[in-house]
Amino acid sequence: MSELPSPENFGYMHAMNLALHAEMAADEDVFLLGEDVGVGASGVTSGLLPRFGPERVLDTPLSEQAFTSFGTGAAMLGKKPVIEFQISSLIYLVFEQIVNQAHKFSLMTGGQVQIPVTYLVSGSGSRFGWAGQHSDNPYSLLAHAGIKTVVPGLPSDAYGLLRSAIQDPDPVAVFAPSPLLGATDPAYGGEDEIVPLGEANVVREGGDLTIVAVGQHVGTAIEVAESLSHRVDIEIVDPRTVYPFDWDCLRKSVNKTGRLVVIDDSNRMCGLGAEIVATAAEEFDLVAPPRRVCRPDGTVIPYALALDKALIPGAEQLTDAVNATLKSASK
Repeated sequence: MSELPSPENFGYMHAMNLALHAEMAADEDVFLLGEDVGVGASGVTSGLLPRFGPERVLDTPLSEQAFTSFGTGAAMLGKKPVIEFQISSLIYLVFEQIVNQAHKFSLMTGGQVQIPVTYLVSGSGSRFGWAGQHSDNPYSLLAHAGIKTVVPGLPSDAYGLLRSAIQDPDPVAVFAPSPLLGATDPAYGGEDEIVPLGEANVVREGGDLTIVAVGQHVGTAIEVAESLSHRVDIEIVDPRTVYPFDWDCLRKSVNKTGRLVVIDDSNRMCGLGAEIVATAAEEFDLVAPPRRVCRPDGTVIPYALALDKALIPGAEQLTDAVNATLKSASK
């Protein structure tokens, strides 16, 4: 195994790397495939080829449809493939293989066939300058189709959720936000706690307003909550699993605070934020209209860096939404 990072350098990418090492060591049926996984081009798969060999770390040709279908077939025969996609938009190429094939085999065979395959997107969302075809966040699409989908917002969750995904008998997509890949976290020391799928995490407790923050925006929400702490007590809920969503955790939080703001790096139309806000409006005890902070409708990220950053939600937009929610509640 490659040398592990020192505790002060543990971070999101290291957490996923540790999870892959742990699962491949624990279960010989787990294997990795994708483009340039042997050399660890993304950083997430570093050290796996020397440790586990080319039989379990497979560099594939440049054909996502081919190696995703290969993974489905291997899963049908009892293997547990982890398929790495270095760019999130590549998910569009294999929507048929994931949604119409892998996802439906178990349902259409009455549970006789299981497809324990993990789709690891090791860099989702804008990378600031990678332009339109490399900057999407398509996790809402897979959630819409009913695929188990996770978006870890913290290094410890990246570790625990990836291990849960690999152990799960169904297809699971793991989206790792690009802005988090290089982040380190002194509070995370490489702990080996498994995080169950479908359980949200209350990152910060509060009594005045709930923020649901997805992926990298857990950090954004913490920043905003701290900056406004002198006048509003904000609770932060990290869904961690996008589908199935932990509605019980969110309901408990919103029924306590009465106010809801969602920050989600998806396009506005049919995004995850839209579903959360709609459900809250229908079912929760709100004292103010819920709000969402997200990308505009139909966003295609431009190459120009200033325009790229202008389209990505951030602390300023979240602060404005919090203030507007508090103002409308006081009427």
